Amino acid sequence: MDLERHLHANGTIIIKFFLHLSKEEQRKRFLERIDAPEKNWKFSAADITERKFWNHYMKAYERCLSATSTSAAPWYVVPADDKENARLIVSQTVLDMFEGLEMTYPNRAQSAERNCR
Repeated sequence: MDLERHLHANGTIIIKFFLHLSKEEQRKRFLERIDAPEKNWKFSAADITERKFWNHYMKAYERCLSATSTSAAPWYVVPADDKENARLIVSQTVLDMFEGLEMTYPNRAQSAERNCR
């Protein structure tokens, strides 16, 4: 968090996304990985074992996000069961941040002055 405070103090905008899959969607995707030969490389037997700890992981994620979300570097929790909508939410959040910057192109005189320095 010190790094994020430092970056923010020096003008860097930080946007953090947590793409949250529901337990059911994760199960569907695991089954697809098993059933589709071209996706088998994504599957690990450890995934099955780790699913038993779903509730523990969710509590850990919640604590982590709560502890590391600040006004200068907030977490955006994005429901990611629907990939297309998740991508739209992330894209819109980034666009909103850009619009909030109220950036403009420099005029020619400003550009020429900078080049002369």
